[in-house]
Amino acid sequence: MKHKITLIPGDGIGPEVAEAAKRCIQATGVDIEWEKMYAGSDAFKETGNLLPQETLESVRKNKVALKGPIVTPIGEGFRSVNVAIRHELDLFACVRPAKTYPGVKSYYKDIDLVIIRENSEDLYAGIEFEQGKDDTEKLIKDIEKYSAKKIHQGSGISIKPISEFATQRIVKFAFEYAIKNNRRKITVVTKANIMKFTDGLFLKVARAISKQYTQKIQFEEALVDNMAMQLVQKPHNFDILVLPNLYGDILSDLCAGLVGGLGVAPGANLGDDLAVFEAVHGSAPKYKGLNKVNPTAMILSGVLMLRHIKEDKAADRLENAVKEVISEGRFVTYDLKADPKDPSCVGTKEMADAIINKITGR
Repeated sequence: MKHKITLIPGDGIGPEVAEAAKRCIQATGVDIEWEKMYAGSDAFKETGNLLPQETLESVRKNKVALKGPIVTPIGEGFRSVNVAIRHELDLFACVRPAKTYPGVKSYYKDIDLVIIRENSEDLYAGIEFEQGKDDTEKLIKDIEKYSAKKIHQGSGISIKPISEFATQRIVKFAFEYAIKNNRRKITVVTKANIMKFTDGLFLKVARAISKQYTQKIQFEEALVDNMAMQLVQKPHNFDILVLPNLYGDILSDLCAGLVGGLGVAPGANLGDDLAVFEAVHGSAPKYKGLNKVNPTAMILSGVLMLRHIKEDKAADRLENAVKEVISEGRFVTYDLKADPKDPSCVGTKEMADAIINKITGR
């Protein structure tokens, strides 16, 4: 079966790791027609738009995309293009596996966690009011009027919406994912003891939905601060975590740290009928064009994509090839060596070549 898939190279190191992933996926023999589209700085240079409508329409048409990382300025500048893609395409579920691969440096063994993050709401909804603006000062006065809470003048304001609809959607997704993938337990993670009307609603809805699945999946709940501690102390006690947007982003990075870092952390953003697959790590512009960075996270995102399009045998071959190359430790990038200064480390392209050779038996 032929698949048409949108390829968004991204910027910074994005084009290098996206190309590595594309080559490895092609080596499996799956028949894919790639439609290259742009988002981020390259798109802005060409069109004056960070996220062209043509790119979004390509994903809507093809249903599936593989996307390289895109730069997000910190504390200023434009809002995240990554978040905009998720919102525009209603990719409400972010799935981030954290899995141990022998040969990757880590303090832990046999980790196999999945973080399922609600993608559309919470503080990432983008409802913000800038410090010093007239509308912000008016909002501050209204908040003080209706809540009897004092807010300092000159504050910036972010609003945290959490709805029953979006919570039902993500929690049901998590339970169905657990059943489909033979998982054993779901832990819902909030700060419901403090934020009773937002996180409290998330927890209330999760409890109600869990009752529909009691015969199949174990359910428990945890507070996000305590969960951060428990993940470090005893990560093997957990299986699937389902969380609101911000906590999901933070704890998915923590879980990546348990298995060796963001270099081996893949991700999927899923909607009802659309899917965008991307590495969890950022665009690392200082490494752009150096053929230095680890392509594993992007390649493993390709594994998730192959499973999504029902090419499971190809996905298995690709994942097994990645495992073998990492385990052998010969043709890997500097971050996967015991000593990052090891002169035998290879570049992005060469590591992809080694994975391809495993797939093709060369």
